[in-house]
Amino acid sequence: MSDSLPSDLEIAVLLPCYNESATIMPVVLGFRAALPQARIYVYDNNSTDETALKAALAGATVVKETRQGKGNVVRRMFSDIEADIYVMADGDGTYRPEDAPELIRTLLTERADMVVGTRRGVTADAGRQGHAFGNRLFNRLYTALFGSDFTDIFSGYRAFSRRFAKSFPAVSPGFETETEMSVHAMRLRLTVAELALDYGRRPEGSHSKLSTVRDGARILRMFAVLLKETRPFAFFGTLSGLFMLASLTFMIPVLIEFFETGLVPRLPTWVLSVALTMIAFMLFTAGLILDSLARARAEQLRMHYLALPCLHARAPTRRVTALSAAPEPVPSADAA
Repeated sequence: MSDSLPSDLEIAVLLPCYNESATIMPVVLGFRAALPQARIYVYDNNSTDETALKAALAGATVVKETRQGKGNVVRRMFSDIEADIYVMADGDGTYRPEDAPELIRTLLTERADMVVGTRRGVTADAGRQGHAFGNRLFNRLYTALFGSDFTDIFSGYRAFSRRFAKSFPAVSPGFETETEMSVHAMRLRLTVAELALDYGRRPEGSHSKLSTVRDGARILRMFAVLLKETRPFAFFGTLSGLFMLASLTFMIPVLIEFFETGLVPRLPTWVLSVALTMIAFMLFTAGLILDSLARARAEQLRMHYLALPCLHARAPTRRVTALSAAPEPVPSADAA
């Protein structure tokens, strides 16, 4: 399946795992068959079953990460492993290894830094209805806050260029790391693409580690943090508007009464409204200052990204080398 991929590319398949002994062996074997030239890494995140043993028996390189959480594993993987292309998937068997070559081809042909395998059939299992509703809600919220580059920000099946992997800060510790990846691509205006792929069901004996309420709250918190860090004027401007609205709510009745009677009988209310107005102006000013700092930070991240070697710049070199290596035409007997 990977015959059409350039043979000189170093490809690494990254599989973060926690208690996936029921599925990890066929997943590793599937990726070895789909991408024979790739190195398969399984990062065991404190599993209490035989995940590490079965992954090693299937031929993967197993690394233990003691900090619990997918984001911690992703940070370790991107810092440890050197490759031209990274393919990340889950070890639960819900993503098809046979789709990996198509993700890589899309990354190369679209000259992208990240390709997201959007999930078809994610709502086919009735047990996923709560997660599916949360996916739709958070995807719409992401679009409203950060833009419409992605339609499935929680997909765990992705391909990355080296530039993306080595410039990604990986701050979040847990499941919300996929959201951080999407915001990172938006922040640096990176070229991204999506590829609709089938999404399977977990087999017997494999259980989801997600909690709808707990992980939903963590993702909301991550949205707020990323909005504050990447779009501080929008974040603090919204807070400023809310405080100003509260201030006017308390202030207007006091002003009306003052203009009618010339008295301010509700002095504490007036003091509160003035305090809220001052807070609103302080938040607005903080938003302006932090927005300038965020732009400077984005420029620094962009310069670091540009300093890394570009995967796609190698493609013309391969074509030129192939052309220069072509044999010269042999003169025919008539020409002689």
